[in-house]
This record gives sequence, structure tokens and C-alpha cells, in this order.
Amino acid sequence: MATVSPSWNYTLHLPRDPRAPGIARGALRLILAAHEMPELTPTAELLAAELLTNSHCHTKGTYALRVLSSEPGRLRVAVWDTDPRVPPGFSERSATAPPPDDEHGRGLRLVQACADAWGVSVLRELGASRGGKLLWAECGGGAAW
Repeated sequence: MATVSPSWNYTLHLPRDPRAPGIARGALRLILAAHEMPELTPTAELLAAELLTNSHCHTKGTYALRVLSSEPGRLRVAVWDTDPRVPPGFSERSATAPPPDDEHGRGLRLVQACADAWGVSVLRELGASRGGKLLWAECGGGAAW
């Protein structure tokens, strides 16, 4: 009888600290090793690094890394932050490239290029919820990188 791998998820709440994105990437590597998904580590770490850095650099509040797997060999990396504004270009499928001499604007395009799927959810403040947004990207399932 075959066993079905149960879905799982982890959420790491991060302080407003420049070391937080690096700590979150380390936690992601440990999570993927524990769930025997090392083949996803390079892509998942890149996706997480770009999403975490975006939140750290462009928002003022706290943020969180969420990692979940609802089916074997597939992973969703998401970053929540308190700012409901969607980054320019992330909500459109055909975002224009930044000027060549611009120091910013490539990270989320890199996410779009490396992820199998990606998206954003703007969250309303309800009760104990703090609102904000959730940027997410998925990898796995036999995608060619």
C-alpha cells in the first residue's frame, strides 16, 4: 500500500533586521533537507531571497517567510509583509525591464523567470489580521530550470 505524503507548512516571522533574510534562507535549507527535497533548494532559495529582500528593502514593518508543500515534489515559497502595495511589475505578466543603469527592479523579474507559477494576494485587515500582501512563487513538479 502506497503512502501519501501529507501537506505541510512552516511560517517564520522575521524582525526588522538586516540579518533576517539570511536567517530565513538558512531555515528554508533546513526545512527542505528535513523533507528530503534537496533538488528544490537552489531554486527555492533564490525565490525566497528575492521575495525577502524585496520586503526588507521596500516596506517598513515586519515580514514573514511561509514555506508549504501541498503535493509531493512541489513547493510554494511566500513572503508576507504589512504593506498592501503590490510592487510595480509583479502584478503584470509582461512587465517592462528596468533601465540598464538602474540599481533596482530585477529581483521580482528573476522570480517570474525562475518560478513555475507566481502571484500576489492583497490582504484586508480583519479582526486580528494585520492585512498587507503575500507574494508567492512555486517550484517543483518537473519544471526545467
